[in-house]
Amino acid sequence: MRAKLITQSSFPYREDNPGIYYATLKNYHTFKIQGIDGVLGYIPTTLVQSISWPEEYWTVDTAQRELRMTPRSNTLSSRNNIIEDAIRRIAEQGSPEILKGWRNERFPVYGPEGTVVVEIERSASAQFGIVTSGVQMLCFVEDEGGSIHLWIGKRSEKKQTYPGMLDCTAAGALSVGESPRSAMVLEATDEASLDTEMIEKHMRSVGHISYFHVKSSTSTGNKTLSTALLLPETEYLYELKLDQHTVPRPKDSEVEDFRLWSVDQVLDALKNGMFKPNSAVVVIDFFIRHGIITPETEAKYLEIIQRLHRRLPFPVAHRIPKNVD
Repeated sequence: MRAKLITQSSFPYREDNPGIYYATLKNYHTFKIQGIDGVLGYIPTTLVQSISWPEEYWTVDTAQRELRMTPRSNTLSSRNNIIEDAIRRIAEQGSPEILKGWRNERFPVYGPEGTVVVEIERSASAQFGIVTSGVQMLCFVEDEGGSIHLWIGKRSEKKQTYPGMLDCTAAGALSVGESPRSAMVLEATDEASLDTEMIEKHMRSVGHISYFHVKSSTSTGNKTLSTALLLPETEYLYELKLDQHTVPRPKDSEVEDFRLWSVDQVLDALKNGMFKPNSAVVVIDFFIRHGIITPETEAKYLEIIQRLHRRLPFPVAHRIPKNVD
């Protein structure tokens, strides 16, 4: 295991590298909402400058590098309408990939009280730098000698993101109104053709990881944004031990096939960059949990664990999210 496998948290901590931290943030505007405390995301300054922001709904403070929503009616539906209008203008004025990837799935953005303060279309979440959440599950089997083999999915070549790369057995985004467990059961049923009753009975919740992914520059019209998109993410993790006779099979167009791989095969694939980035860290967490990666076998053991549990500088969901209206 090498450092290139833990690049998911390349955004600096202020406490560790204040100089680099503040130098990095000079390239972004903070995303805020009037009447709600706290920063909700980081938007590239180049993106803020690329479109107009109607003064009746937005305040752009260049000196403070702040983009603040100022809704006349401070309700969830009003804020959603304002953000959707902004997203469509961003798409029309230079980011057509937003409309191409539009899924009618909204990610919740939480305020400091753990309530949903605005909902953002999934395909535009990266542009606003908000915290997004997902669920991921690894299915595995043990042979008679106790050796673990993992069911690894290969993403369809037609996928809009990370086509053809390796993935966990089942995974998905956590949209507004979904609980992690119910979302995971649905994804495992839809993607891997696993029996719902069996999943609900034997699937185990095994923790949670968080990281701050920095995505390379993106295009806007004929221009290229030199500023990377910031993607703070959280993942709820599950695992499911299968018997030798249960075989995951593709059910929808998301997955090309499933392969039962040994630990060594999976480690080689990780080292060769064959996994989708946020699936790679889930596999690494699995290996730590099952004693495959240990302090004795990995010199960067503590660093890996720290990077798998990144402190995020934004509000996140509390135990039972409630909508603000």
